Amino acid sequence: MTYQQKIVEAGRTIGTEPTWNGIEPESVARMRLQNRLQTGLDIARYTARIMREDMAAYDANPAQYTQSLGCWHGFIGQQKMISIKKHFGTTKGRYLYLSGWMVAALRSEFGPLPDQSMHEKTSVPALVEELYTFLRQADARELGMMFRELDKARAAGDEVEARRIENAIDNHETHVVPIIADIDAGFGNAEATYLLARKFIEAGACCIQIENQVSDEKQCGHQDGKVTVPHEDFIAKIRAVRYAFMELGVDEGLIVARTDSLGAGLTKQIAYTREAGDIGDQYNSFLDCDEIDPTNLGHGDVLISRDGKLMKPKRLPSNLYQFRPGTGEDRCVLDCIQSLRNGADLLWIETEKPHIGQIGGMVRRIREAIPNAKLVYNNSPSFNWTLNFRQQVFDAWQEADKDVSAYDRSKLMSVDYDDTELAAEADERIRTFQKDAAREAGIFHHLITLPTYHTAALSTDNLAKEYFGDAGMLGYVKGVQRQEIRQGIACVKHQNMAGSDIGDDHKEYFAGEAALKAGGEHNTMNQFAA
Repeated sequence: MTYQQKIVEAGRTIGTEPTWNGIEPESVARMRLQNRLQTGLDIARYTARIMREDMAAYDANPAQYTQSLGCWHGFIGQQKMISIKKHFGTTKGRYLYLSGWMVAALRSEFGPLPDQSMHEKTSVPALVEELYTFLRQADARELGMMFRELDKARAAGDEVEARRIENAIDNHETHVVPIIADIDAGFGNAEATYLLARKFIEAGACCIQIENQVSDEKQCGHQDGKVTVPHEDFIAKIRAVRYAFMELGVDEGLIVARTDSLGAGLTKQIAYTREAGDIGDQYNSFLDCDEIDPTNLGHGDVLISRDGKLMKPKRLPSNLYQFRPGTGEDRCVLDCIQSLRNGADLLWIETEKPHIGQIGGMVRRIREAIPNAKLVYNNSPSFNWTLNFRQQVFDAWQEADKDVSAYDRSKLMSVDYDDTELAAEADERIRTFQKDAAREAGIFHHLITLPTYHTAALSTDNLAKEYFGDAGMLGYVKGVQRQEIRQGIACVKHQNMAGSDIGDDHKEYFAGEAALKAGGEHNTMNQFAA
C-alpha cells in the first residue's frame, strides 16, 4: 500500500472505536511504516528471498557476486548499512556476517576467548536479534526524517515537494539485509544444533553457516589442531538445521556447509561403512594406515579392512586418528559434494591463503558433480594479504622468466618495496580479487570475518596517541569530529542517531501540544545543522 492508502486504512480502523478519537491516522501510518518487519521470522523469510534471488542472479552472471563485513555489535552493523546506502544508494548485494570468532573474543561473559566454541551459544542468536534491532531503528530514523521533511513541505505550501517526499516514502529501501550467521560446529550433537538453529532463525537469521569440525574439539579455521567428523555426522547436523527452517516456516532458509579439511589432519572417529565405496568408506580411505600381520597385533590396536588387506590406522595419544598427508584438497572436494547432495545450499572452503588458482581448482572438481556449486569465501584478516600477493606476483614473474633480482622473496613485506612495480601489481590483484574469484572460482559471496575488530583497534590507537599526547582535545576534534562533519557521518548528531528525534515524534503523537520535547532550540545538536 502507498503512504496515503495506509493513512486511509488506519482511519477506517480508528473510526470503528468512538473512544479512539485522539489517535491520528497519519501518525499510526507512520509508526507502521517505521516497523514493517515486526518479528524475527518476518525478517528471516524476507531476507531468505533476497539471498535466493541474488544466487539466481549470480548463476546468470558471476559479476553479480555479493559481499559482507563481520559484526560484533548492532550499532556497527547499522552504521555499515547506513554508510552503504549513503555511498551507493542501495543495499543490494550487501549483507552482514556474524562471526563466531568475534562473539567469542568480544561478547562472552567469560571475557575474551579463542574461537573454540567455549562462549555461551545463546550469545550468537542474541547478537542476530541485536543487529536487526539496530537495522530496524535505522529504518525508523530515516523514515522519521522524511516525515519531518514532508511536514515542512506541507507547511510551506510546496505541493510538488510534498509529492516527491511521499513517493520517496513509498519507495523506501529498508536497511534490513541478510545475515550469514556462524553456528560453529553446532555446539553439540544434532539435537543441540537443531535447538540452537531455531534460536538463530527466530531472531531473524535466514542463512546459517556450519562447519565439519568436532564440536568439543573445535578450532578457529586458521589455527592448527582441527579435527573433522565423518560425513554422516555432518549431514545429520545439516538436516537438523533444515528441519529447524522448515518447522518455523522459513522454507527458503539457506545453509552454508563449511569444510575445514584442507587444514585438518585429524579425525576423532573411523566412519561407519555399509559397503565398499559408500560415504563412510570414502572418508576412511584417507586415513593414514600401516598394513600389519594379523598374527602380530599390539595391545588395543584398532584395525580396518582396506582392499582385502588388514590395516592399522595411526592413532595418537589423544585418541585421534591421522589422515594421510597431502589429502586435504581431495577431502575438501568430497566434503563439498556430499554436503550439497544432502541439503546444503552454499559451500565454504577454509583455506590457508587467498589464492584463486587453489580455490578455483577445487571448485572445478566439485562442479563436475554439482554444476551450480557456489562458495562463500572468507577474505580473512588472518591472511597477510600484502605478503601473499607480492609472493604470488614474484612467483609468476619468475615463472615467466622476468627479472626478479631486485627482490628478496622472504622480505617482500618490507616497506622498501611499497613503491615498486611488483607491489603495484600485487595491489591491483588484491583490488580485483573478489571480482576475479567470483568469475574464476565460483565465489558467490565474499566476506571479511573480523574487519571491525581491527578497525576499532586501529582507530582507538590513533585517537589515544593524539588525545593523550601533545594534540590533546585537537586530537579528537581534528581526527574524529571534523572528519564526521566533512564526510557527512550521521553519528556526528549522536542524539538523533540514538533515537531522540523518534522519541520526540512519539511524544507529540501521544501528548500533542503538551509534549516536552528534547529537540528544541537549546539542544546542542543544532550546532551541526550546517
